Amino acid sequence: MNQVNALDKVGIPSKLAWGYLGVLIFMMGDGLEIGWLSPWLIEQGFTVQHTSLLFSAYGVTIAISSWFSGVLVEALGTKKTMLAGLILYILGTSGFIAFGINSLSLTWMVPFYALRGFGYPLFAYSFLVWIAYRADKNRLGSAVGWFWFVFTGGLNVLGAYYSVLAIEAMGHVNTLWSSIFWVCLGAFFALVLNKDKLERKSDQNAAEKLQEIKKGMTIAIEEPKVLLGGIVRTINTTAQFAFPVFLPTYLATHGIPTSTWLSIWGAIFTSNIVFNLIFGVVGDKIGWRNTIMYFGGIGCGLSTLGLYYAPAWFEGNIWAVGAIGMIWGALLAAYVPLSALVPSLVKSDKGAAMSILNLGAGLPTFIGPAIVGLTIGIVGDAGVMWIFAGLYFLSAFLTKFITLPDDFQANPSAEVAATKSS
Repeated sequence: MNQVNALDKVGIPSKLAWGYLGVLIFMMGDGLEIGWLSPWLIEQGFTVQHTSLLFSAYGVTIAISSWFSGVLVEALGTKKTMLAGLILYILGTSGFIAFGINSLSLTWMVPFYALRGFGYPLFAYSFLVWIAYRADKNRLGSAVGWFWFVFTGGLNVLGAYYSVLAIEAMGHVNTLWSSIFWVCLGAFFALVLNKDKLERKSDQNAAEKLQEIKKGMTIAIEEPKVLLGGIVRTINTTAQFAFPVFLPTYLATHGIPTSTWLSIWGAIFTSNIVFNLIFGVVGDKIGWRNTIMYFGGIGCGLSTLGLYYAPAWFEGNIWAVGAIGMIWGALLAAYVPLSALVPSLVKSDKGAAMSILNLGAGLPTFIGPAIVGLTIGIVGDAGVMWIFAGLYFLSAFLTKFITLPDDFQANPSAEVAATKSS
């Protein structure tokens, strides 16, 4: 009983504790190749254009899957949707390795890696919808903060560290195969040991289930504030997927090699996962909108500019650049309360609202690199950084208009007060 109370007090819904652990392990398996797959494929004879095509196809399916994850929860239930994500991940990964990697054939690699992209959004983002229904309203910001802690911790931190050890012990291909073990283990915790159930509207017929899926498209028109939330969520991580495309090259001109950049990147997301928790709590205390606007939008805009100017100001000092990078990573986490704010805009159809938010989480995987590719030849590194800073400032402005309904009762001292003052 003490353990359950302790979990609830820190913001983790005790009924979903095994699910959080499952998402952490699943995302570790999913993310173990992020840091090394592209350079390894280039070593095997592929070009940068080939790997760009591979990751672009992957990004498209991530965006599609992210969009539909919420409404599929409404139509099929959480566990069935998460199971579908697991199956698609296994099929995509197996085909990618067996047919694509083993023959070094891009013809096989692209479709199977794209199929793999459907996996983690259906698994992880469906669990996020589950949290939106189950968490106490007064601690919803903390609950989603813990979600992003385990999500990012698995994807960007544990996956990378595991790969360092696994590649040395069993090679690149077997490391890829081992991802299937980890995602299955994560699914065991989230779907078997997690006994909570959120099977939505199980009495629906096929036409009604199709209508639920359509809501994932129409809710953005019916609820414009949900659409604004999706736009802000897209801006949130667009720079995250753009920086690796050009920032290492820019830093190299100031004497910071790529190997050092990778260490800085790791430090950025170590900071990020810690502040996912902190800003979840902060959002519950001072208001979700206030946290997103001031710490997220304005903070990320300023620290983005800092990342560009710091190498020149501090003459390539890696500690100074790393410190500003960690500040940027921390402030990136200030968007965490969006996962509490957006579903709270609607009384029902929270899954549809989350679908728009999840689409916003998926789109940056190819929007970020696309902005770089389209603009860097025209405006240079400085111009690109100002574009991303401008987008962050725009997100702060847009968040001002994402106000909660007057009858929303969670944390009236912070959030409702802020809403009524708008």
